[in-house]
Amino acid sequence: MTAAVLVLNSGSSTLKYAVVDPASGDSVAAGNVECIGEGPVADHHEALRIVFDELEAPDDLVAVGHRIVHGGNAFCRPTLITDAVVDKLEELSPLAPLHNPSGVLGIKVARTVLPDLPHVAVFDTAFFHDLAAAAATYAIDREVSERWDVRRYGFHGTSHQYVSGQAAVFLERPLESLNQIVLHLGNGASAAAIAGGRPVDTSMGLTPMEGLVMGTRAGDIDPGVIFYLWRTAEMGVEDIEKMLNRTSGMEGLCGECDFRRVHQLIESGNTAARLAYDVYIHRLRRYIGAFMAVLGGTDVITFTAGVGENDAAVRRDALSGMAAIGIEVDEHLNTLAAAGPRRISSDRSAMTVLVIPTNEERAIARACMAVI
Repeated sequence: MTAAVLVLNSGSSTLKYAVVDPASGDSVAAGNVECIGEGPVADHHEALRIVFDELEAPDDLVAVGHRIVHGGNAFCRPTLITDAVVDKLEELSPLAPLHNPSGVLGIKVARTVLPDLPHVAVFDTAFFHDLAAAAATYAIDREVSERWDVRRYGFHGTSHQYVSGQAAVFLERPLESLNQIVLHLGNGASAAAIAGGRPVDTSMGLTPMEGLVMGTRAGDIDPGVIFYLWRTAEMGVEDIEKMLNRTSGMEGLCGECDFRRVHQLIESGNTAARLAYDVYIHRLRRYIGAFMAVLGGTDVITFTAGVGENDAAVRRDALSGMAAIGIEVDEHLNTLAAAGPRRISSDRSAMTVLVIPTNEERAIARACMAVI
């Protein structure tokens, strides 16, 4: 390998990393540091020191790529990081208070540890930056939304862009010829409608809280619930925000967000787990139907990320009973243990259903190389 990119994903208490060959997508090293600030790892500075110790200071690095969740209206493409960029990212922190501050901290520390390498910010929101106004605009007071940059930004854009491109490669079809629905189902989950390689709608909004039911996030909720809890239950804004982000979703409904455990609980007769799963599937099916309507015609539905790639039951139940509208999953193909891109729709299915492993690290590494 003649060139490598160090990809960093800094969370509030975790630091994930990978050294990636941009050409092949192979990770020559990967890992994560957990419990930052909660144990022996005092801060992100110490976490990065641990990373470089584990990597044995590779000398073939040509760039450092940083995954940044929210780019606001300021950033719509991968960006070479300067002091001015860091300052702007700090200004954007209120748009993603649980994500951007740790990402900025990771940038600051990495730039001190590797000052001679170019650092590039790659934004989760960039893919959706040019959503049509009808899809991006919330129906609130226009002056308020313009003053405070309130719009649908969308997230998991790096994954949605990569997976939709890989689906076209797998099918040996021009990307421009395909209408796709991509379902990124992990602890965070989002759906995207993509026409000819360009996004036309997505489930996440101003923040990564909107849309599908997630591991610990509620997804779609009547905003009146927030006011009701504030007035009637006398919950503070911070308590409500914490609940919707950290103790809702599957975790809030049944106390478990690992789908392997959820299935075990359902098999044991746990009614809370059964309801949580049914709510999850119901919401997912609703978005699939809505995005089919937005697209007008759908060629491909693709599952990706941890749950989407590995949970055959979720894939089956998300699309069951849809033969009349041209979607039929082959049970054998769906449950077949396999790695890599694969088709799981039956020969009778008018729409192709795929499983495509996401590789955000490779996408970020390629974006870095394009910038530098």
